[in-house]
Amino acid sequence: MTRRIFILVLGLGLAAFFAPRLALAEDHLGEAIKHTKEAIEHGKAGHADVLVTHAEAALTHADAAEKEKANPHTKEGITHLNAAISEGKKKDAASATKHAEEALTHLEAAKK
Repeated sequence: MTRRIFILVLGLGLAAFFAPRLALAEDHLGEAIKHTKEAIEHGKAGHADVLVTHAEAALTHADAAEKEKANPHTKEGITHLNAAISEGKKKDAASATKHAEEALTHLEAAKK
């Protein structure tokens, strides 16, 4: 009986040790796309500051996706996210939104 409990506890301990690695595996490209869509939505509403916040989050995930697997579409999406952030910080929501839309096009192409 105690041997069974020991094996059960050992198995649960091993599962707990390896589970965080599996849980941390993210879909960075998917997250970048999600935040880029949020940035576009806020940019169309004229909220340049919120656009910058989401574009920066998208950029973080796009950079991580590029490090995981290099792709020319991801790289181009990163370029446009940087431009969107730059324009958004100048309070030019319209121009920032155009760059975010271009970034979205490239990030979605990288996903395929």
